[in-house]
Amino acid sequence: MSIDAQKLFSGTVAPEGADILDEAKLTAWMEANVEGFRGPLTQSKFAGGQSNPTYRIASPSGNYVLRRKPFGKLLPSAHAVDREYKVQAGLHKMGFPVARQYGLCTDEAVVGSWFYVMAMVDGHTIWDGSMPGATPENRRATYFAMIDTLAALHGVDVEAAGLSDYGKPGNYFGRQVDRWTRQYKLSETETMDEMEQLIAFLPATLPEQTRTSVVHGDYRIDNMIWAKDRAEVLAVLDWELSTLGDPLADFTYVAMAWVTENGGRSGVMDLDRAALGIPELDAVVERYCAATGRDSVPDMNWYFAYNFFRLAGIMQGIKKRVIDGTASSAHAKEMSERVRPLAQRAWDFARKAGA
Repeated sequence: MSIDAQKLFSGTVAPEGADILDEAKLTAWMEANVEGFRGPLTQSKFAGGQSNPTYRIASPSGNYVLRRKPFGKLLPSAHAVDREYKVQAGLHKMGFPVARQYGLCTDEAVVGSWFYVMAMVDGHTIWDGSMPGATPENRRATYFAMIDTLAALHGVDVEAAGLSDYGKPGNYFGRQVDRWTRQYKLSETETMDEMEQLIAFLPATLPEQTRTSVVHGDYRIDNMIWAKDRAEVLAVLDWELSTLGDPLADFTYVAMAWVTENGGRSGVMDLDRAALGIPELDAVVERYCAATGRDSVPDMNWYFAYNFFRLAGIMQGIKKRVIDGTASSAHAKEMSERVRPLAQRAWDFARKAGA
């Protein structure tokens, strides 16, 4: 099934009902906390995204982005907007491409939940990995810029960025497998054999962790803002799954595009990559290794199994929120039907990894 993600996720809609922010209270907070802000403000809600509702705030002093926690009952540790704010503020200080952060509000009386405000970065989003309308040279440069930016993230001095307490050292995959198993069980709606097998296989076969860096957790071509006229990342978005961890988690996640069909999204497996100018996975591995001082990356089948398992866990959380009626997006229902296929892909890769 192909979706026109560009149309589906781009632009803003008027917030309705409970999603409407209290403009008087928000204006007062922004006047007190956002440098250079002048009211009055108007709000609209970005159409894309599942996790933390995101708004465009327009005012005479410019445009801002506000992200808040969803309203309603939330799973423990999910939707931590304070962490998103902290990591972006730390990285911005180090010159890494993220939006400028203006302030975090932990007073629920302002809009009904915690939120933070950042600068709106002017550029465009690439929703479709095939990059319709681009030249082969531009596609190639874009893919390499995406990898170079990831390598730069993994090279950030965690201590200098003020992020040494942003996650625990070591055993990243062990903690993640445990976390997503717990989150999956908390939102389980039916028993799936593949998920049960993965829950047994993954913790028994964890790879050795040799490096620790900031890990984005959802790094792919559509989670960044690109310059309109050149292959440059202006800002990496969507930090809600970020932590300190094994940089191979991010690299193998972005590499999943090469084992995922396009369907109008970030996958490139079924595209004529040579004709489009999209580099092969080997070239991407080589580029990342050169930029990060690695000789090679390990066999990726285990990592692909883990990444598909984690995606299945995330989708199961959305499915449960659809059933409970608290999901924040019209696309949520359709996404919730993707749990089993993801679990099946994960188990296929687990078998290739020796399960």
